Amino acid sequence: MNWVYWAKLYDSKFQAGCLAKRMEEDWWIYGYECPRDVQVFKSRKGRFGVRYSN
Repeated sequence: MNWVYWAKLYDSKFQAGCLAKRMEEDWWIYGYECPRDVQVFKSRKGRFGVRYSN
C-alpha cells in the first residue's frame, strides 16, 4: 500500500482528525474518488498529520 501524505502538520490530533473526516466524507463534492484508507499519524516532533491511500 502506498501512502500519500498531506503537506501540512497540525499541533493537535483534533485538527488532523477533522481533516481526515472531511477527506472521507467530502471528496465527492470536488469530483475526486474517496480514499480507501485515511489515517492520522504522529510525527517524530510530536505534531499530527494525515495520510491516505487510494
